[in-house]
Amino acid sequence: MQFITVRDLRTNPASVWRRLPEEHELIITNNGKPIALLTPISDTDLEDTLKNIRRARAQHALSVLQKAALKDSRGKLGDDVIQEEVRLARKERHEGRA
Repeated sequence: MQFITVRDLRTNPASVWRRLPEEHELIITNNGKPIALLTPISDTDLEDTLKNIRRARAQHALSVLQKAALKDSRGKLGDDVIQEEVRLARKERHEGRA
């Protein structure tokens, strides 16, 4: 994993674009902190790449929520409470179709 600064990107973009296909991904930093991921894509794989990135973000968000839930009472819901929530969600979904 290679890092480049915002300044490098701004002052020498041609170098960054040359490195990108070789490195496959570059982490852009600002004041030493990562702020963006630069990855090569093409018009043939654009949609798949975006779909995979979005899926990875969703999985990460879910993981963060699961860890947070384990730290508080939401992680201690009983089966009866979970089943009731599922029942209510299904009922709302069903009523929305009618």
